[in-house]
Amino acid sequence: MHDTSRVSKGSRRQRLSNRAQLTTLNDGIVAIDTEYLRPLQDASHLIVEGGRGALVDTGTNNSVPLLLDGLRQKNLEPGDVDYVFLTHIHLDHAGGAGLLMQQLPNARCVIHPRGAPHMVSPERLIAGTIGVYGEERTREMYGDIIPVDESRVIVAEDEAWFDLNGRAMQALHTEGHARHHYVLNDPTSRGVFTGDNFGISYRELDTAKGEFIFPTTTPASFDPDEAHKSVDRIMACGPEQLYLTHYSRVQELGRLADDMHSGIDAYVDIALANKELPDRGARIQGAMYHHLSTRLIDHGFKGDRDAIWSVLEIDVVLNAQGLVAWLERLEKHNG
Repeated sequence: MHDTSRVSKGSRRQRLSNRAQLTTLNDGIVAIDTEYLRPLQDASHLIVEGGRGALVDTGTNNSVPLLLDGLRQKNLEPGDVDYVFLTHIHLDHAGGAGLLMQQLPNARCVIHPRGAPHMVSPERLIAGTIGVYGEERTREMYGDIIPVDESRVIVAEDEAWFDLNGRAMQALHTEGHARHHYVLNDPTSRGVFTGDNFGISYRELDTAKGEFIFPTTTPASFDPDEAHKSVDRIMACGPEQLYLTHYSRVQELGRLADDMHSGIDAYVDIALANKELPDRGARIQGAMYHHLSTRLIDHGFKGDRDAIWSVLEIDVVLNAQGLVAWLERLEKHNG
């Protein structure tokens, strides 16, 4: 295995200029690279409607200067932002929310009912992250998590609508990846901001065969039945494109939805095939890497397996940990 810290250190060096890398998409939507761990790994999406703005997911504290620069590049002031939508409260999506909200005087932070208390009082959220990464690594990646002022929180009930200067967007609760997850349906763009509930699709893995996608089972709430339901609920919106946090717009939705369903089933098979082994975590991680690298080679990716590992390392490790946590919950339930 490679040392994951080398990726984050490279990303920090690139952040010294605080110059955001933007990708202009469609219908007033811009992807801002938060430079979490590495470039093109994690996006915050800026939605601009008639001079007003909203951000979907924030990255970490280190990402905040980039988001503010992204606003400047689109000729927006911090006071022009009305909403910060957090699809869920995992820290690569929400770790910078408290610090960012201090810079956006008119914004409200829209959070799932199960997540809102933990952004207002983040002690348990921090403890859970330390449980995954350890204390030193957590501090290195996320710094001090700043609470979001409760008076500025909007709890996103299922099917609630939000108005951005006449642009209507709807929060839809979607579990599977996390119980505190919603997606944001945006009929104006014929799109949905999916957080992690439509998986991961890195642009450097695109080939002549199109976009490559795979589910994410980061600890500790993976639920395969709910993951399938989430994909179906997203597709029921009739989207023409989806905006993933990792990484941004995908458009071949029929094929990708099928790939997501088959990928969820493959992960379950991997976990169950190794559940009785004493070293099941390592076995699941190895099987996960074999599964994804084989799929990627079949998809026409031209790099060697070291190149594949350099892109998928973090996800393979965390997906394996998530599957182990799922097995532990199954065993506890079956008692």
